[in-house]
Amino acid sequence: MLFDRPATTNPIDQMKVVGKPLDRIDGPRKTTGTATYAYEWHDEALNLAYGYVVGSSIAKGRITSMDLRAAKAAPGVLAIVTAENAGKLGKGEMNTATLLGGPEIEHYHQAIAVVVAETFEQARAAANLVKVAYTETPGAFDLSKERAAAVKPEDSEADTQAGNFTKAFASAPVQLDETYTTPDHSHAMMEPHASLAVWEGDELTVWTSNQMIAWTRGDLAKTLGMEKDKVNLMSPFIGGGFGAKLFLRADTVLAALGAKAAGRPVKLALSRPFVFNNTTHRPATIQRIRIGATPEGKITAIGHESWSGDLPDGKPDMAVQQTRLLYAGENRMTTTRLAVIDLPEGNAMRAPGEASGLMALEIAMDEMAEKLGLDPVEFRILNDTQVDPENPEKKFSHRQLVECFRTGAERFGWNKRTAKPGQIRDGQWMLGYGVASAFRNNMVMKSGARVRLDRDGLVTVETDMTDIGTGSYTIIAQTAAEMMGIGMTQVAVNLGDSRFPVSAGSGGQWGGNSSTAGVYAACVKLREAIGQKLGFNSEEITFADGQVKAGNRSVPLAQAATDGDIVAEDTIDYGEISKKFQQSTFGAHFVEVGVDSATAEVRVRRMLGVCASGRILNPKTARSQVIGGMTMGVGAALMEELAVDKTRGFFVNHDLAGYEVPVHADIPHQEVIFLDETDPVSSPMKAKGVGELGLCGVAAAVANAVYNATGVRIRDYPITLDKMLDKLPQIS
Repeated sequence: MLFDRPATTNPIDQMKVVGKPLDRIDGPRKTTGTATYAYEWHDEALNLAYGYVVGSSIAKGRITSMDLRAAKAAPGVLAIVTAENAGKLGKGEMNTATLLGGPEIEHYHQAIAVVVAETFEQARAAANLVKVAYTETPGAFDLSKERAAAVKPEDSEADTQAGNFTKAFASAPVQLDETYTTPDHSHAMMEPHASLAVWEGDELTVWTSNQMIAWTRGDLAKTLGMEKDKVNLMSPFIGGGFGAKLFLRADTVLAALGAKAAGRPVKLALSRPFVFNNTTHRPATIQRIRIGATPEGKITAIGHESWSGDLPDGKPDMAVQQTRLLYAGENRMTTTRLAVIDLPEGNAMRAPGEASGLMALEIAMDEMAEKLGLDPVEFRILNDTQVDPENPEKKFSHRQLVECFRTGAERFGWNKRTAKPGQIRDGQWMLGYGVASAFRNNMVMKSGARVRLDRDGLVTVETDMTDIGTGSYTIIAQTAAEMMGIGMTQVAVNLGDSRFPVSAGSGGQWGGNSSTAGVYAACVKLREAIGQKLGFNSEEITFADGQVKAGNRSVPLAQAATDGDIVAEDTIDYGEISKKFQQSTFGAHFVEVGVDSATAEVRVRRMLGVCASGRILNPKTARSQVIGGMTMGVGAALMEELAVDKTRGFFVNHDLAGYEVPVHADIPHQEVIFLDETDPVSSPMKAKGVGELGLCGVAAAVANAVYNATGVRIRDYPITLDKMLDKLPQIS
């Protein structure tokens, strides 16, 4: 199905099943422990062996020797694979780092060997017997020192401009020029990267934890020098990813290589330090923001420059992208610069670009509002735009940012905020309110599905779409149920199998909207096939209550399949309509904090998120996504930071004990409001993404609330006690 014009009335608009806050259909399996995750496919392979990864203990240099004798002689060892005996390996299109290193070392904990043994304990013990000698070379580990050497990436959209920013800023009556920093962040999902690899002749099957089946299948085949149709990938349940599992990682490659070398199925999971230092992370940024405005508050110039780092051939964190679209202003400039940093690979983490960019931009907007003597909400509303500010002829398909602020301000009680910081007390606690815009572009992706009707009236959906805890199983089932006029109990959903039609996958908050649109397209074909089978006029046919109806004739749906299953398959693809409008999602985050006047401890007391994100396919699962993002935003504001050893070049706090993330005690009740909205330009579902919008802007809202409580402005995240303590007002 080609989607090349705005959606009109269609069966989804009935909203009998879609749009309802239904429980996850996969919930019972997850809560009873019967959902099988990547490391748990014991029954799929007999005579399992275990792999354990040996990682580089230096960040940059070269292996001069590797002594495997003691490891090979250790009890239970079946095989040891290194770059020397692995054969020629390719490199996937999506990977920056080399997944099996040697002799050159690109980063700390780069995998340089995998030891395969009868048991996990034997593999781990033998891995510790591998002796490696290196020649180290100096590395670059500090973005602030490498900033001057950063270059423009090979991307035509790295820099943008409109009007004359330099002249307009210089002449602006009110000016802001500040620099903000964000640190390296880890995805820190609960489930580590894990894979089970099985060879049957020249065919490879891998059960793994991966968000994008088709991408990873292709890159694994390319890495191993195989035909893609000889590789099968299975990932039906994923214990969190946040972008860490978008691409092929070392666990999958090494499990496959280890299984081939040992002649046995091999299961391998990365230890937590390897998850932090071997896979990917959100890179640190340095961001300079300049805003010029009239005394009345109209922005006349806005400039955003960002610096980040990655391994050679890596990509930058596009922290400037929301600044190109969020606020009006004729004179604009954004620049992105990339430095070579010899830390583990920087890559996508939930809302890459906007998450870190809004951490800076939305503090700058508050600082500018204060300079102008304007309320931060009103300043943002004053500079709203309904067109792309860099390309005014391009309109937003749907933009309700102002409505988000108005609704949120009323519900939150924003009128109780005091403009002067430090005015509200609750005993020893200084109280403050903060606000920030939420913004994330709405991307759509080609997505396919197969649907089958059997003689019992059961509709089965098959697609390689993944569920990373987001509710994919449920919203896909809701879509099929709505389209076919049946209840949820009459739908079965099978996901995460490369033998199924290629879907959008889970990433970039495009998964829910795109994958359900693919199911919609397949169901349209199934409806047509059923109508033809039953002799109905397809223009008059309706599906409701398990019946197929046209005129005064009604036939049970199951009757169409009495002679055998009816199968239909299709893919949603997007024409020029996706380029004619600027498609984005919007929101507003409101936060109340308390700051201890003696210790500078920050406690978040209230949170409200208001989202305008198209049709909400399931308010319960969507709310869960938003409050998860809000929780991550609190972490980014107050605690999350990968501590870099700038001499040795690695992340020191590389586990869940040292890398602090919010826990239940850190998070108050979170309220979420979804504005009533459909966007027919986005897809036949008239939905948009919501999974990352809940994070975007939250950290800045917390930072702005801390400033409102204390008068202390912190521009270097995270906002920790040591940065505030000596700046707090004296207790009166």
